[in-house]
Amino acid sequence: NKTAFASYMKKKQNVDLNVDSIFDVQIKRLHAYKRQLMNIFHIIYLYQRLKDDPSFTIFPRTFVFGAKAAPSYDYAKKTIELILAVADIIDRDPHVSKFIKVLFVENYGVSSAEKIIPASDISEQISTAGKEASGTGNMKFMMNGALTIGTRDGATIEMAEEAGEENFFLFGLTADQVANSRGHYSSRWHYDNEPETRAALDLIFNDHFSQDEPGIFAPIRDALIERGDYFMHLADLTSYVQAQADVSEQYRDS
Repeated sequence: NKTAFASYMKKKQNVDLNVDSIFDVQIKRLHAYKRQLMNIFHIIYLYQRLKDDPSFTIFPRTFVFGAKAAPSYDYAKKTIELILAVADIIDRDPHVSKFIKVLFVENYGVSSAEKIIPASDISEQISTAGKEASGTGNMKFMMNGALTIGTRDGATIEMAEEAGEENFFLFGLTADQVANSRGHYSSRWHYDNEPETRAALDLIFNDHFSQDEPGIFAPIRDALIERGDYFMHLADLTSYVQAQADVSEQYRDS
């Protein structure tokens, strides 16, 4: 199935994929609460570690995004721009690109999903807890053999109850914790006190991924730091990064 998807993407977008890598997939509507942005933050975190520490390695990973943004939803379109910008910088880096590939599937729809879901190793279900009222995509991934990394939210809760939480990569705040944090949560605290979080975000804010268009990702900084990060990307980021490290460790154990 991974080979079939790789062949499909070669024809569709002339992209070469490493079928021996972990296929880590997030395909769903592009929206702030679904937190595609947190996924890309983790990729930037890995990029920075691979650049800064020659001894650091990861099991090769192909990050697949598929989504459409509403025409008037500027935040979502800015997220797509960031995904594509990070993908381009990684592709042009001979060291990092040995470990990471970022793919945005053009014109994502049911036909694409039919190819992507059976090829997936990891299913990204990382919405802010309490926001994903249901969700069937995660069940489609599960039935096709993918493991779930996600918050305790939506159908993932029922899946974990049936299969056992030890068979999931769960992380982050619960819906109750999210609700109880309203009025107290400070995204700036995470930026000021978590060096790796700050370093990853500064690559975006200082135009590392947008040298030809400085300032284009300022709206992301505004949403996260100035306007309080309503969907709590930074609150869950450290826990998410650790869960992703667990994914890599367990994948190495054949």
